[in-house]
Amino acid sequence: MRENFPVAHPHLPTSIAQRFAHVETWVFDLDNTLYPASSDVWPKIDQRITLFLAELFGLDGMSSRALQKYYYQRYGTTLRGLMTEHEVTAAEFLAFVHDIDRSSLKPDHSLAQGIAKLRGRKLILTNGSREHALRTAERIGIRDLFEDVFDIVAADLLPKPHAETYERFFDLHGVDPTRAAMFEDIAHNLVVPHARGMTTTLVVPRSGDEVEREQWELSSGGEPHVDFVTDDLAAFLEAITRRRTRD
Repeated sequence: MRENFPVAHPHLPTSIAQRFAHVETWVFDLDNTLYPASSDVWPKIDQRITLFLAELFGLDGMSSRALQKYYYQRYGTTLRGLMTEHEVTAAEFLAFVHDIDRSSLKPDHSLAQGIAKLRGRKLILTNGSREHALRTAERIGIRDLFEDVFDIVAADLLPKPHAETYERFFDLHGVDPTRAAMFEDIAHNLVVPHARGMTTTLVVPRSGDEVEREQWELSSGGEPHVDFVTDDLAAFLEAITRRRTRD
């Protein structure tokens, strides 16, 4: 049953806190999950992707944008589409699109405390690059809290939500999905984790925040593969750990 805790909440009901009592491994998406969807980080990456296509194919901005979104929706990432249809190498693409200014990101002490208090392993699972994840986590002040990053290269360039990507992740890091939790901002990326037994939480934008997202990416979390929904990840984690500490 899905539970909705969209705002900072002083206490999670025992029944909900118990849903996380078995968790030994905490898995987090990166972009728009470990930092707010209202941040300018993802729009900057998005613009770099558009520019990459414009320069590669000699397209105007509008045509490049349309092609980018076509690849993204069909293949899961623009990179996968470019590799499949045009033999573009991952290294050149990832280096270009993640070459952004992250100075707008500030240390998130509340999030850092919430993650630090979680008992067990913490891992990042992202469709982006390892370098991007590490540099972004460093800016937020949470880099040292994670054991490792599983990125698109580790996934053999097959993005979420492909089942093979999750299986590769579980195998590489020795994760028992029935004793793990997944935090993600795109609902369909939680289908496989939920099916494999992970406790899933969808991180949504805060009410009133302006976000640059495709309509098909947005969800209120009503899907059966979403166990919990929150628009305040730091407060959500703090509430879980506060209850677990006292139980």
